[in-house]
Amino acid sequence: MALSDTKIKTIKSTHKPFKLADERGLFLLVKPTGGKLWRLKYRIGGKEKLLSFGVYPNVSLADAREKPTNSKPSQE
Repeated sequence: MALSDTKIKTIKSTHKPFKLADERGLFLLVKPTGGKLWRLKYRIGGKEKLLSFGVYPNVSLADAREKPTNSKPSQE
């Protein structure tokens, strides 16, 4: 299920970090300190890679969804 801006704003941190999945490998990592970080998980050549896009709310949900198409290296 895709994330919404309202859901992200109401998320509370816990004693352990956890992930909230969005779409196409994009997820929000919620840290115990309250930080919310945009990450993208993808694979190239069978190896898992991880990109970081910044901190919510500095990087909005719409910006985070747009960045993977511009940032992910092409598979060669």
